[in-house]
Amino acid sequence: MTVHHLNQLLLLCSLVLLVAVAAVRVSSRSGLPSLLVYLGIGIAMGRDGVGAIPFTNAELTQVMGYAALVVILAEGGLGTKWKEISPALPAASSLALVGVAVSVGVTAAGAHYLCGLEWRQALIIGAVVSSTDAAAVFSVLRKVPLPARLKGVLEAESGFNDAPVVILVVALSTAGPVERWYTLPGVILLELAVGAAIGLAVGWLGSWGLRHVALPASGLYPIAVMAIAVTAYAAGALAHGSGFLAVYLAAMTLGNAKLPHWPATRGFAEGIGWIAQIGMFVLLGLLVTPHELGDDVLPALVIGLVLTMVARPLSVVVSLAPFRMPWQEQTLLSWAGLRGAVPIILATIPMVNGVDASHRIFNIVFILVAVYTLVQGPTLPWLARVLRLGEGPEAADLGIESAPLERLRGHLLSVVIPGGSRMHGVEINELRLPAGAAVTLVVREGKSFVPLPTTVLRRGDELLVVATDQVRDAAEKRLRAVGQGGKLAGWLGLGDGAGDGGGAHGTR
Repeated sequence: MTVHHLNQLLLLCSLVLLVAVAAVRVSSRSGLPSLLVYLGIGIAMGRDGVGAIPFTNAELTQVMGYAALVVILAEGGLGTKWKEISPALPAASSLALVGVAVSVGVTAAGAHYLCGLEWRQALIIGAVVSSTDAAAVFSVLRKVPLPARLKGVLEAESGFNDAPVVILVVALSTAGPVERWYTLPGVILLELAVGAAIGLAVGWLGSWGLRHVALPASGLYPIAVMAIAVTAYAAGALAHGSGFLAVYLAAMTLGNAKLPHWPATRGFAEGIGWIAQIGMFVLLGLLVTPHELGDDVLPALVIGLVLTMVARPLSVVVSLAPFRMPWQEQTLLSWAGLRGAVPIILATIPMVNGVDASHRIFNIVFILVAVYTLVQGPTLPWLARVLRLGEGPEAADLGIESAPLERLRGHLLSVVIPGGSRMHGVEINELRLPAGAAVTLVVREGKSFVPLPTTVLRRGDELLVVATDQVRDAAEKRLRAVGQGGKLAGWLGLGDGAGDGGGAHGTR
């Protein structure tokens, strides 16, 4: 590659990114899932489009897709709140293991008996499409105000179920018969255990280091967080564990560790996640050849119907039977089994391994994902309203950014009071921060002033709170409690970091 080629590549990539960013705005207004817009950009640039780019490298697509999925899982894990996901872990784990097994079996049976596919091809398709897509689920959950438990189940399931499905697809795509198939559940469980252990260990070590070592520039924190998450993936994969589960758990551990400069880190991760989604979908669009899809449209629609109307609901009912979830929640979970780029990426595995009719498998999966994403994504908010599962207005959480003051052995907390916060109308002295923490400055409507104890806080205010190392956690806990419950937060049972006498100090 010459410098001239590099210039052309940079121009093309930047134009694609700008078009994709503009497409997000269009898709959000029209309700059209953005992933379909990105796929359309790739198809338009491909062999059958105006760009006529002759791209046929399935192996490169698989490698780049894996890299993008690592970033997407990291971004999703960073935004997952432990208090929401912890009660949902048993149900989500059951969906990711038992539910996937049921879905694979039912979908494969439908592909074999209704569409005449051979059992190996049918099982591969069943495994490929049985995983819910993390990117699709995370993007939809930003728009649908679901109850915390239901949201936690969907987030955890989409983060967990990629790992067993990847192992299963790789095993089914191996040349020759699948020997000792009965050992597959044990292999899957072992790889998940190794990945989980490495992910939690790397996440804990990384968060401990970032909380105790002050970096010289705030911009280094987002880079360090993403590097730690990617390290978890690589370490898990090299240890013959599930790298995808490792990166998700490591990112979730980091996301709940109250790291310095957290809003900046979340914004950086979200931007990288968008780039990963755009690049992944455009590349997949380039790989597909539209004029070859005609013969596979009907099988894709039939298999998708079996998956959506039979396999997914049955897997939800079977895997959640011990948890006695209401039928309304099970109905929404059945319809929320969104597919996206992950199944299409997994469909490149049999292509790389030379499985018979692998191009047909890829085409069927591509059509299925495109059609049923168009059906399920826009209708999910409507179904949540019909089932009365949307949450009403609640107090908005505070945006708190922490910057370490290493030489002073303290922290500077920047607190933004959002529109729905119950901190509106509370006086400074009613915050009852622990001894060692104080509100030193208030920024209101572009003007800053040093507050008095009787200063009344308003929506939109930005507070600068200085706290010592010993009470930093307690001060943040108290601020969030007041934001959720107002001045009576302690009486309402919400977290009270100060106590009446100010003696309940958080330790590090």
